This record gives sequence, structure tokens and C-alpha cells, in this order.
Amino acid sequence: MSLALFDLDDTLINGDSASLWGRYMLELGWVDGDEFVPRERALMVQYQLGTLSMEEYMSFTLQPLIGRSTGEVARQVEAFIDRIIVPAMRDAACRQIEAHRQKGDRLIVISATGEHLVAPIARRFGIDETLSIQLDVCADAYTGDTRGILTYREGKVTRLLSLLETEVSILDEAAFYSDSINDLPLLRLVGYPQVVNPDDALLGQAQLAGWPVLRW
Repeated sequence: MSLALFDLDDTLINGDSASLWGRYMLELGWVDGDEFVPRERALMVQYQLGTLSMEEYMSFTLQPLIGRSTGEVARQVEAFIDRIIVPAMRDAACRQIEAHRQKGDRLIVISATGEHLVAPIARRFGIDETLSIQLDVCADAYTGDTRGILTYREGKVTRLLSLLETEVSILDEAAFYSDSINDLPLLRLVGYPQVVNPDDALLGQAQLAGWPVLRW
């Protein structure tokens, strides 16, 4: 059995789930569009440039969840997935996942997005194992804080190594699919980096390293 790792946003789906969720929260009346949307867009530009403070991004984007029950959020996330995410699921991604599944590979989605989005979206792809940004909950309600190491840049490597523990040698035969320059640390760690619809910065790195560039 080998290991197949998948980034979520702009890799398995056409778009960024956190940004799409932010616009969905606007429809729900959970955010102020004049304040939230421009600020979120500005932060995403920093992400694309590889300069984002993920702590700042999560602190800002989790504010609308403060005090909301996990059940309420989960119900709205499922509706969001049905309407927004399912049409954005890439056919080529589904085929690649199925190819790995047929080989008996271990499948993990590893994403720098909150677990309230990543886990249910991954399940739509038939993947139950995920690593994502953990959210703090108190009395079954979100506090707006995160827990532990954020799965962003080197944090993805740290969390994955912690998960694998004594099985880290499996990374020599592992594949990781990603679109983002922010995932360069993990792409460099696996035996089979797979660059998917890359941003310009990652495309340059892929060409220098001779990595496959996939168009999904």
C-alpha cells in the first residue's frame, strides 16, 4: 500500500472552499459584505503570494462562527457543499482518487482550511482521513480560535509526520497533489510530487525540479 496525499482547494475542487464559504456566509447574513468580503480577498492575495499569516486569516474568517453550535454550522456546511462545492469537484481529481483507491492506497486530504469544511468535503470524494486546521470548541460551540499546529506550509509537514509516526518511510513512495507554492515543503518531502494547475511560482519550481505538471 502506498500513500496518496491531496491538497483540497484549487486542486480537488475548482476554487477555494474557504473563500466560497465566506460568500455563502454572506448569503446567510452571518457576515457584513462591505467589511468581510474585501478583507478576505486581500488576505487571499497574500496567500497566493506566499506571504499570508494563516493565524491572521483564521482569526478573521472564524469570527462569524463564534458562539454558533457545531450542529448549526455542520447543517449549513452540508447545504453549502451540495450547492457550491459539488459542482466544483473536478472530474479528473475524482478519477485520480479512484485510481489510487483501486490500487489500495491510503488516501489523505491535507489542507490549510478549517476542519469544519475539509472533513465533509473530503467525504464527498470518498476520503475519510484528513489533516486540516483544527477549530476550538467549548460547550459545543465554536470559540473562533484554532488548536494545535496549523496545516499550512511547513505545518503540513509537521502534522503529517506526527500522524505517520514510525511509518515516515512511506513518504518515499508517496504522491502529493497540489496547486500552490505554499505546499512546496511537502512536495519536496514526498517521492512523487504531482503539481496540479499550478500557480506561476509553483510552476517555475516544478519545471526546475522536473516534476509532472497535471492539468485537471
